[in-house]
Amino acid sequence: MNITIIGGSGFIGTNLMKKLEKDKYTFENLDKVTSTSYPSQTKIADVRESASLKASLQPSDWTILLAAEHRDDVSPVSLYYDVNVEGTRKVLEVMEQKGINRIIFTSSVAVYGLNKENPDEMFKADPFNHYGKSKWGAEEVLREWFQKDSQNRTLIIIRPTVVFGPGNRGNVYNLLKQIAFGKFMMIGKGNNKKSMAYVENVSSFIKYCMDEQLSGYHVFNYADKPDLSVSELVTQAGITLNKRIAPLKIPYTIGYSGGLFLDIVAKILNRKFPISAVRVKKFCATTQFSADKVKQLGFKPPYTLAEGLDATVKNIIKEN
Repeated sequence: MNITIIGGSGFIGTNLMKKLEKDKYTFENLDKVTSTSYPSQTKIADVRESASLKASLQPSDWTILLAAEHRDDVSPVSLYYDVNVEGTRKVLEVMEQKGINRIIFTSSVAVYGLNKENPDEMFKADPFNHYGKSKWGAEEVLREWFQKDSQNRTLIIIRPTVVFGPGNRGNVYNLLKQIAFGKFMMIGKGNNKKSMAYVENVSSFIKYCMDEQLSGYHVFNYADKPDLSVSELVTQAGITLNKRIAPLKIPYTIGYSGGLFLDIVAKILNRKFPISAVRVKKFCATTQFSADKVKQLGFKPPYTLAEGLDATVKNIIKEN
């Protein structure tokens, strides 16, 4: 099988390419930066530039679109839309020109917004930030492309919840690092549930969709179950560290006010801080999502959530 990955130099893409290499797939990575793990398979291309896409994107069995602006602090905010929406549009235009008809797109559960009650794939979109809004915009562009030739095209949209694992430097990494080194403070009561996704399982599911030769239009939430509360997450990290962790607790109103204050300071000093009002809001929100559809498809994740957390915490200790 011949695979083209767009935006594969990052966390999920690197993990996916390792799986493809192991199973002797032919694959190519198009990215604006060269993959440190797969430089020989990488061509430089930017989803915002049609010319580079036309020069690099060749017909293949599957196109996997991972390229995205996803950090909480992207500036200017127009980058979310330039990359996530217009970049997707440009990819599809080149695919159409070259007769490429099958794509897997990694969207996000951010399209549902915060504090929703375990939404499934039929739940109404209600994104609260620019990332979620731009991912929803990209999905709409993709659906429009699919409907133009639904008899011959395949569109698979995967909406992972927060993805973590060894080597990632995202929010879960920062949280687990703070817990591991005794710098974690609980904002709020810690009863809010968090759906999470281990990178090994996410990349395995992407590969599963290709191996199963899915066709037509599909949307899947991806989360590894069972969901843990923040307090349970702290306890799980403590099991790996072989110690009981009792973090200092700060009321939500104080934590959120502190985040707003740091936002003002950051703007004045033109600096970025690890704590912001948006991050406090996201940390204290319930972010639970139904992943029943993935289970019904027959996919069995190779790792449990606990195993993923264990591997990540051990890697943090090793790195530091």
